[in-house]
Amino acid sequence: MSSIGFSLAVAAAAAAAGVSAGWWINNWLGRRSLEAVRRRSEEILREAGREAEKSKRSAVLEAREEILRQRNKADNDLRSRKGQLQKRERDLKALRQTLADLETDLAQKREAQQESEAQLAAREAEIQEAREELERLLQRELLELERISEMTRDEAKRHLLGELKAEVRFDAATMIKEIKDDAQRTADAEAVKIIALAVERAASDFSAERTVNQFSLPEGSQLRGRIIGHEGKNIRAFEKATGIQLLLDEEANTATLSGFNPVRREVARRVLEALIKDGNIHPRRIEDLVRRNQRRLEEEMRRAGEQALKDLGIRDVHPEMVKLLGRLVYRTSYGQNVLLHSKEVSAFTGMMAAELRLDEKLARRAGLFHDIGKAIDYEREGTHPEIGAEVARKYGEPDVVVNAIASHHEDCEVISPISVLVSAADALSGARPGARRKSVAEYIRRIEQLESVANSMPGVEQSYAIQAGREIRVIARSEEVDDARVDLLASDIASRIESEMDYPGKIKVTVIREVRAVEHAR
Repeated sequence: MSSIGFSLAVAAAAAAAGVSAGWWINNWLGRRSLEAVRRRSEEILREAGREAEKSKRSAVLEAREEILRQRNKADNDLRSRKGQLQKRERDLKALRQTLADLETDLAQKREAQQESEAQLAAREAEIQEAREELERLLQRELLELERISEMTRDEAKRHLLGELKAEVRFDAATMIKEIKDDAQRTADAEAVKIIALAVERAASDFSAERTVNQFSLPEGSQLRGRIIGHEGKNIRAFEKATGIQLLLDEEANTATLSGFNPVRREVARRVLEALIKDGNIHPRRIEDLVRRNQRRLEEEMRRAGEQALKDLGIRDVHPEMVKLLGRLVYRTSYGQNVLLHSKEVSAFTGMMAAELRLDEKLARRAGLFHDIGKAIDYEREGTHPEIGAEVARKYGEPDVVVNAIASHHEDCEVISPISVLVSAADALSGARPGARRKSVAEYIRRIEQLESVANSMPGVEQSYAIQAGREIRVIARSEEVDDARVDLLASDIASRIESEMDYPGKIKVTVIREVRAVEHAR
């Protein structure tokens, strides 16, 4: 038992020693670990302090740079505002000086106006005094005349009016008799002239070459008989469908299309070419070809109108106006293509309007449409300016364009300078050499004939034909023609021109009478 107890005691002592050794070792290791942690913490804190100091210095440096930039910006803004302020001060000073000069000028003008008003008042007073003196003199003269004539003023007036009335009645009766006799003598000639003018009005703008189209038929063919058809049914169908007369010359072996409507004549030409080419001729085919070529021609004319508008830079035009404009491609005047003439007038008008600082686009528009009435003047009554103005007004063209169309031959009053430019451009395009078939010799002959008619009238000193023969200026002798006879002389000259000359459109007759006093100093 004692050995067991001893063993237990030794074991207990050994356990106690082990525990004590373990506690001491653990305590020693803990102190070393705590010391290492403390040293690491202190190192981290020192590193953090260094980083914080570095960040602080960087932030301060950036703040100083930002402050410097803001200060430079503020200095630049300040200098700019100072410059603007100085400029405004200079402008204000100049404005004040100008205002002072204007006030001085206004004061001087006010003083001059006051002086003028004072002089005007004095002049009016003098005139009033002279008027009163004249009335007193007239009154004394009337009283003296009444005393001498032994008649009162009213009695003298009645007597004078009675004598004048008798003389005027005699003169009027004589004039009426002369007018009746002259009318009786010239009635037949006047009737013939009116009929001739009516015929010329329908065809005056076409030359002979432009009213017919001629085709040569193939030699030895039977096309002439086939064109005529059985009992003439083919040629009747052709003329009915196209509205154009077809003339066949057996000797010359030719076919001629005759008609004043250029669009229908062009359709007829195309149809006849197709019939001659394939030889298949019968009424149904003729009608089919006419419808087909009418559609094609309408499309071609529409494209021609659109191209003209595009070339001149004109927009917002009613589709019907475009179609009418395209029809002018087959319209001629004295051999001059009317569409090309209209484009030329448009260009001329635009150029002149630009030089005069007017609306160039509106001017070109007015020039292009000035002859639009010629597209349908063979279908409606009236002159082409009247028809054109009506059509333009119907399709919403501006008033200036409508007036330019209506007045380009001086048929109505002008309301805009653009209308005058259109008339001038029209004369330029039509009168320039080579524009129309009328030769220079014919123009000269017409102008000479016009001046000769005017110079042959009694009381005419000299005459000048202007505007390519569309106006005649007549200078009357003042000692032979008084103011009352000027209108009568103009009417007589116009009547002579109408009866003796052939001309397109109208001719304006202007009679000028002036009194000149001439004396020589010796």
